[in-house]
Amino acid sequence: QVQIAESGGGLVQAGGSLRLSCAVSGGTFSTYGMGWFRQASGKEREAVAAISWSGKNKYYVDSVKGRFTIWRDTANNTMFLQMDNLKPEDTAVYRCAATLRPTRTPLADSLLYDYWGQGTQVTVSS
Repeated sequence: QVQIAESGGGLVQAGGSLRLSCAVSGGTFSTYGMGWFRQASGKEREAVAAISWSGKNKYYVDSVKGRFTIWRDTANNTMFLQMDNLKPEDTAVYRCAATLRPTRTPLADSLLYDYWGQGTQVTVSS
């Protein structure tokens, strides 16, 4: 049974930084494509960033390009999302997800993900 746990959320002022972590257990992390998704109150879920199983290919939604960085530490079964220059519109619950699909392309469609964490709240004050 694959289990996913996020950490690192919190309250930060605009312009600040946070680093989210996603720990994966119970499976073969090195074969999973991974993604970060967020959902703000009253809005639909959106893909923030995704990374291929190899770590070589990455996806970012336009609104976070140049501010967020995704990477994975296969040795420790953990994925990270560094969030810099945070804006109030980044406020949301951030969830980590894993996909078993064998693709080199980072997947931005949440329907293609098989396992999900519970989420961590990120709040950016203005």
